[in-house]
Amino acid sequence: MASSYFTDLARQYIDGEWRTGTGSWDVIDFNPYDDEKLASITVATVDEVDEAYRAAARAQRRWAETNPYTRRAVFERALRLIEDREQEIADLIIAELGGTRVKAGFELHLAKEFLRESVHLALRPEGRILPSPADGKENRVYRVPVGVVGVISPFNFPFLLSLKSVAPALALGNAVVLKPHQNTPIAGGTLLAKIFEEAGLPGGLLNVVVTDIAEIGDAFIEHPVPKVISFTGSDKVGRHVATVCARHFKRSVLELGGNSALVVLDDADLDYAVDAAVFSRFVHQGQVCMAANRVLVDRSVEEEFTEKFVAKVRSLKTGDPRDPETVIGPVINSAQAAALSGTVEQALAEGATALVRGATTDNLVEPSVLTGLPADSALLREEVFGPVVFLVPFDGEEEAVRIVNDTPYGLSGAVHTGDVERGVAFAKRIDTGMFHVNDGTVHDEPLVPFGGEKHSGLGRLNGETTLEAFTTVKWISVQHGRSGFPF
Repeated sequence: MASSYFTDLARQYIDGEWRTGTGSWDVIDFNPYDDEKLASITVATVDEVDEAYRAAARAQRRWAETNPYTRRAVFERALRLIEDREQEIADLIIAELGGTRVKAGFELHLAKEFLRESVHLALRPEGRILPSPADGKENRVYRVPVGVVGVISPFNFPFLLSLKSVAPALALGNAVVLKPHQNTPIAGGTLLAKIFEEAGLPGGLLNVVVTDIAEIGDAFIEHPVPKVISFTGSDKVGRHVATVCARHFKRSVLELGGNSALVVLDDADLDYAVDAAVFSRFVHQGQVCMAANRVLVDRSVEEEFTEKFVAKVRSLKTGDPRDPETVIGPVINSAQAAALSGTVEQALAEGATALVRGATTDNLVEPSVLTGLPADSALLREEVFGPVVFLVPFDGEEEAVRIVNDTPYGLSGAVHTGDVERGVAFAKRIDTGMFHVNDGTVHDEPLVPFGGEKHSGLGRLNGETTLEAFTTVKWISVQHGRSGFPF
């Protein structure tokens, strides 16, 4: 039962042991739908963060020397455990973060795909022999683990986005210390520790510390042991993480926010574009970094598209995420719900028109569709993390490109057109790390580089780019015969 997870896993996991934190206060884990108290976890202190990193450093060297086929077997067993407990984990996701059943299924499907890739990733690193201008010299270039990786994960897709850094980092021979978001400490943290413990991962290689900056300050990222910090979250916090990492000569991998646009050109299949736009904005209540905050529509098809889009949005059911018919569940907490209400009020005060204005009841925020927002509104350039969407008309592709790029973010986006190559040409002009032709804005695949430009992040994850994130290269030269020296 998922409920047992909240009892059994409400602890710290350090050096292969389950223990109670020694901080002076507790993280309270609430169900965002009904405010039920799920768990209480005493926070980890700076000393416990230090213990976790020291344990990781001790365990890592032997793990890196372990045959990669042996390492691979751990991930195969972890995958089987997730498959065996898929329904329980789905129930946990629904309870802890208010995800709908569709969302929980979507997250678990992707998590399994990424874990399958980690099975193969253990065997991926390759060395090279490079030529030298010096006679008799052999240049060997080895790809080796960085050592210890610190992972900070978010609340929106906690199981997937923790696993996405934790699994490949471990597969490549590193150790990991994971700090999950305090709103999702089980799904994003201790559940992974339990799965890998049962899968046979040696103690110390994966440590989970449930804590907060109020308790530990910057100790998690300043600590001398980790060589890489993988952070997923807001650009504001990401900027701070990058600054601290740079000051301490650490590599940072940052997967940050977005302000994606879905663009409907004049030759698009409007019914299909409506389906793509509704999913792209409202999946998981819009709490997705790739979500389409803005839907841009060519004026020649604006009226027809808007009518169909509004009708579909009105049909979305908001309510209990346990109900299979529910599309819009609760946002993560009351602060987020209040912020979204404030966004709608601000847009209306600036002159926008509400085609759909959803009510807010506790953490349930019904969808809102706004149009007519002034072109210079700051709201069009910011990330809105919830079920609020701005419809923006445009006249021709040039204007559409300008509007899409007029934001500090550059994560994802999509364009709909009857001409695929027209769509590709359009996509090439957009300053984003990812862009999709005739599809939604929300996509992630194990082999394809994932990441953004501008304020949407630094570095990439997935596939070959994961090797760059969690390994480094080392040059070892061998001189066959004697080398000559000038003195």
